[in-house]
Amino acid sequence: MASCALTSSLNHRFRPLSAGRPRLHTPKSVPFVKSVVKNSSNDSSKPLNNPQRRDHIQPITKKPSFLLPLPKRESIITASTSAASAPAPPHQPWQGAAIQPLLASIATGVILWLIPAPSGVSRNAWQLLSIFLATIVGIITQPLPLGAVALMGLGACVLTKTLTFAAAFSAFGDPIPWLIALAFFFARGFIKTGLGNRIAYQFVSLFGSSSLGLGYSLVFSEALLAPAIPSVSARAGGIFLPLVKSLCVACGSNAGDGTENKLGSWLMLTCFQTSVISSSMFLTAMAANPLAANLTLNTINQTIGWMDWAKAAIVPGLVSLIVVPLLLYVIYPPQVKSSPDAPKLAREKLEKMGPMSKNEIIMAGTLLLTVGLWIFGGVLNVDAVTAAILGLSVLLITGVVTWKECLAEAVAWDTLTWFAALIAMAGYLNKYGLISWFSQTVVKFVGGLGLSWQLSFGILVLLYFYSHYFFASGAAHIGAMFTAFLSVASALGTPPYLGAIVLSFLSNLMGGITHYGIGSAPVFYGAGYVPLAKWWGYGFLISIVNLIIWLGVGGVWWKFIGLW
Repeated sequence: MASCALTSSLNHRFRPLSAGRPRLHTPKSVPFVKSVVKNSSNDSSKPLNNPQRRDHIQPITKKPSFLLPLPKRESIITASTSAASAPAPPHQPWQGAAIQPLLASIATGVILWLIPAPSGVSRNAWQLLSIFLATIVGIITQPLPLGAVALMGLGACVLTKTLTFAAAFSAFGDPIPWLIALAFFFARGFIKTGLGNRIAYQFVSLFGSSSLGLGYSLVFSEALLAPAIPSVSARAGGIFLPLVKSLCVACGSNAGDGTENKLGSWLMLTCFQTSVISSSMFLTAMAANPLAANLTLNTINQTIGWMDWAKAAIVPGLVSLIVVPLLLYVIYPPQVKSSPDAPKLAREKLEKMGPMSKNEIIMAGTLLLTVGLWIFGGVLNVDAVTAAILGLSVLLITGVVTWKECLAEAVAWDTLTWFAALIAMAGYLNKYGLISWFSQTVVKFVGGLGLSWQLSFGILVLLYFYSHYFFASGAAHIGAMFTAFLSVASALGTPPYLGAIVLSFLSNLMGGITHYGIGSAPVFYGAGYVPLAKWWGYGFLISIVNLIIWLGVGGVWWKFIGLW
């Protein structure tokens, strides 16, 4: 009877469910919780056929993990353990604006906005000035990329009704920002095809047997590329820094191991200081140069064309390119005076590159066509932007540069944005009469000193030049001070076109005084070959030399070609 009762009891407990009742879940669809897995794991030492446990079996609606086949049971236990011990997701860093620089920019604008406008200045002009200076502070401190800062400045102009939308964004129809954007696309093709490296290696293979000759070969190859690559940071970082570093290593000069002075210190400083000279020699050699040309047109209604710029800069520029490397060679000499391995390394690189590729030939031909149109555009009635569009069209049609690559050239679009914003705001400051008021105020002060226009202009030049210690961008400096200083110089008797040319050249040369003043500065300084104190010290010394050359030799040359 007992056995029958037990059998009946077991049959009752484990009989199949009727069709009307829900089915048991299959092992593939059973959800499990940690407690079940844990309990089944702890009881695994007690077999299921243990008579002591049979009387305690309870009805179940879901199969626990110990009824699963062994592989699935192990995987569930492993997954539970992994889930329990998985680390928390890493904290995402702040992706927005740098708060302190942003607050500094906003505070500048708010404080100036709340100050009553001086006598003779309209309220609209004063409000625009406050937004403009806040934008300049933002461009210097960079809480966001330059384009974003400039766009926010334009937005503030429209929001406060200081400018209409059409006025705020009017400069996006100006050809100058587009010229620079197009030139960046050219630079992409120049670097992509390897034509830039080929030119540099060719110079080194011919003139690089001594340290001084090596320096000059790099200096003049960079100057040759300057008209075609408007970004001095692109020339420095994309082409010449890798080349210079490889040459230094080949000569046994490495950063951080005490061998910097063998060659690297002098070569890095030389390449940097001459990069600001080559940037000053051509309208398209630095991204902010067209901004100076545009402000000149707005201020004195005279145009600085590509050929005009190059003709005025060629003599003082070449003198500086010759004198500066030699001067640094004397006062900051390299320990290695000869570099026989450099031409060999350059020839090896050229041999490895092989003959010019089809894309290099197309790039070279397009470059010659475009630069030729820039030079002779006045005669052919083809402006600079049209020439650049024609050249880019050739590169796009031949596939040397793709439109996708142009869209990915973020620096070009960023430059287009902040250029246009600064041009618009600076232009309306002039239209609102603020620049004329500032000029008259300074004229009264400097004019009261009773100096000739030459001495007065000299004082303005020094103020303009060395105030760059407070700027991390040539564009920001030009946007903030160029128009005002040109207006003051003209009012004091300086020939307007001469004043514009000089201030335009100095807007590049002043970048050499710090390790952050121009795009090539952080590139070469970051290589680690020159201590900061020497970088600033030699930067100040070379700035004096450049001022003497450009105002002395340049002044004689400009007199000869009839600029004054």
